[in-house]
Order: sequence, then C-alpha cells, then structure tokens
Amino acid sequence: MSQKKAAVPWALLATSVPMFMVSLDNLVVTNALADIARDFRTTQPELQWVVNGYVLPFAGLLLAGAALGDRIGRRKVFAWGIALFTVASAACALAGSIGELVAARVAQGAGAAMILPVSLTLAVAAVTEKRRNLAVGVWGGVNGLGIAFGPLAGGLVTQGLDWTWIFWINVPVGVAAVPLTLWAIKESKGAQRHLDVTGMTLVAAAVVAAVWGVVQAAEYGWSHRGAVLGLGTAAVLLAAFVVWERRTSRPLVPLRMYRLPAFLLSNVVSLTMYFGVFGSIFFLAQFMQGPMGYSPFEAGLRTLPWTAAPMAVVPAASLLVDRIGGGVLQAVGCALQAAALAWFALILGPGLSYAAMVAPMALAGVGMGLVFAANPATVIASVDESEHNTASGVNNTVREFGGALGIAVLTTVFTHSAGRAVGGRQAGAAEFTAGLESALWLGAGVVALGAVAALLIRHPRRGSAAGEPQSRPRSRSAEFAAAE
Repeated sequence: MSQKKAAVPWALLATSVPMFMVSLDNLVVTNALADIARDFRTTQPELQWVVNGYVLPFAGLLLAGAALGDRIGRRKVFAWGIALFTVASAACALAGSIGELVAARVAQGAGAAMILPVSLTLAVAAVTEKRRNLAVGVWGGVNGLGIAFGPLAGGLVTQGLDWTWIFWINVPVGVAAVPLTLWAIKESKGAQRHLDVTGMTLVAAAVVAAVWGVVQAAEYGWSHRGAVLGLGTAAVLLAAFVVWERRTSRPLVPLRMYRLPAFLLSNVVSLTMYFGVFGSIFFLAQFMQGPMGYSPFEAGLRTLPWTAAPMAVVPAASLLVDRIGGGVLQAVGCALQAAALAWFALILGPGLSYAAMVAPMALAGVGMGLVFAANPATVIASVDESEHNTASGVNNTVREFGGALGIAVLTTVFTHSAGRAVGGRQAGAAEFTAGLESALWLGAGVVALGAVAALLIRHPRRGSAAGEPQSRPRSRSAEFAAAE
C-alpha cells in the first residue's frame, strides 16, 4: 500500500508535465510572432497560421484521441502523443521557412490532441476515490496555468534567447516524460473498444470547420465568405454527426451523456467561462502593451495576480467539491469572473494605473481557480468510469471552441466600438479603451450566464462512503444505459 501511495505523486507528475506543455503551446508563440515574421519575411495572413496550425488539429482531434485511448490503451496513446509532440517541437525549432513551421505546428497539434483528453483519465485512475477531486483540481489548475503563462513564457524566452527556444525547451521535457509515463502510469482501456471511424471523422471535420470559421470571423468579420463557409459547413457536419450517432449501435459519444444535467451544464459553463477569459485576456494584454506602454514580457508579468491565483485556489477548492457541490463552486467562480470583467470595464481609461488593476485581476484569478477545480471534477463524476475519456474529450473540445469563439466575438465588438482600430498599437488610447470596454461588458454577461447554468447543477447525495459523491450520477448514467 505504501508503495502505491509513493507512486501517486509520480503518476500525477507524469500526467501533468506533458499536459502543461500542450496548454502552454496554445499561446506561447503570440509574443514571438514579430520575430518569426522578421526571420522568415512573411506576411500577416501566413503568420496567423503559426497559431491556427496548432489550434485547428488540436481542437478537431481531441475526441479522436480520447477514442483511440479507449480502444488501444490510454497510456500507449499518451506516450505516442508525447513522442509526436516532442519530435514536432524540434521540427518547429529547425524550420527553415514559414511553410515548414506551420506543418510542424500541425503535427504538434495532433500530438497535443492525443495527450490532453487521456491525461485527465490517467490522473483520476492514479488516485483513490477520496483524492479524486484533488487530482482533477491539480489537472485543471496545471492546464489553466499553461494557457495563462503561454504569452509570458513566450515573451521571456524570445526576449532573452531566441524564438526557436520556445520549441527547444519542449524537447528535453518530452524525452524525460515518455519513460516516466511508462514507469509511473498503469495501462487502462475503456469498455467501448469499437472505434467509430465515421463519427470521429465527422466530429473532427465539424470542429475544424467551426474553429476555422471563428478564426476567419475574428480576422475579417462575420460576413466574410471564409467565416460563413466555415460555420455553415460545421453546422452541416454536426447535424450529420448527430444523425450518425443516433443510428450507429456504438457511437463515439453516447447521446445519453447529454441527458445528464451535470455533464451538459458543466460543458455550458466551460464554453462561457473560456469565452470570457480568452477574449478578455487577449485584449487586456494588448491594452497593457498599447495605452499603458509595457513591453510584452512586462505585460505578461503584470497579469500574474490573475494567472497565478489559481495555483493557490485550486487545491483548496478541490477539497470543497464533495462538501458543497461542483455546481455551487462553478457558479461562484463564474460570478467572480464576471464581476472582475465588469470591474475592469468600469475603471478603464487612458490614464489607468496598474495598481488599480491588481484587485480585479486577483478576483478574476480566484474565479478561474474555482472553475478549474470544480468543472472537470463535475464532468468526470457525472458519467461512468468507463466513459471518463469520452467525457474529458468532449469537455476539452468545448473549452477550446469557447476560447476561439470568445476571441472572435469580442474582436468584432471591439472593432465596431473602436471604429477602424484593430489593435492596441494602431488605435489611440481613447479609441482602444472604448472598444475594450464594450468587449469586456459582453464578456462579463456571457460568463454570468455560465454562473446561472452552474446553479442548476444539483449536488448529488453522498454515497455509502465519504469521498464517493459520484455514486449518484453514475447510477443515473447506468439507468439511461439500461433504458436504451
């Protein structure tokens, strides 16, 4: 027993470190794009694919990665994903042209899609029932930390070394992570061993088309033919996916999962929370670099009251999930986040001091921490153990799409309110502030809707043992399975 307890920290480390790399690489290149453009003498439309080349396959293949883990082994897929991500990172650093860099980023995104969904399932399987919520909270906190620290890490490395080191630092980590994974983590598979290739293809294509459409909308406007074509194609493919899932005997995502209120509402919370957070941080970082005059690294450093707060909040909040319920914690987290965004909107002005931003940043960070701890824990607890991988894949896909959608929609609102100004360095301080204020109010409203959705999640009655609050949702899932 003591040997098993000793192995738990290593298993959590083995699942957390690769997942941190994956999350970090979402936005790590944002502060290096100027240097990349200079080195490759590239155009802005080509440059955006350094970011989008990673996001599209990452978001589109998350469910496929989860399904592969259930079919051939989660540890195996996790290790393969780390290996692919590591090789692709080296290819990014060695790229001799913008085309090679984008191709390597696509491979990185595919590797990331194999790592992220199974990492949560493996982390949960490594601990006892009593410590499950803590493991999920650690997972959520590390994931959020990677996303939040991406721009800061990118700015620091680019400013101190060279942009290629953004990718080189992944290589030794990946090389060490593969043997650690094989040693510290036990292999496991899902009960559903059939691979729904048609469903995987349809949902991957639908997510890629949707994210493509959202990215085009953020870049050129919602009436642009790329945005209309992408979102229209996504709607058709999603409808085809639903029809197929209803007809097939072994669906990729059992439709009964969407009849579970905790599962459905927690995914609504994910969508709204990441909509507000991604869109707001995107513009507040520009505000600090534009009207406030900070360098990329200085701006990233000054967001730490927001981005680092979850590190302290997540462990404590994870211990409260069983006591007061994941829905309540998610509701409070969303409410704090919405209040912080509204606070920013109220105090914004061309002469705003950094000191005035610290309190709302800290409030936003606490809200993020509560959601990071409770959201994945509630999603996992709402389904059977054999469906953890699928639930994680759905939740991660919703979050990625929510973040992309938030940036696109708030960009539209910002651009409309600020006139023709597109970014902090191009707009005057007054115009930029007007655009940001409108965007923040919308972000606050959407996140507040997430708080309402979270309040509708019932706190399950305790099971026969303390630390088994999941028994109630699981029995509902089993009832639906029996009914079908």
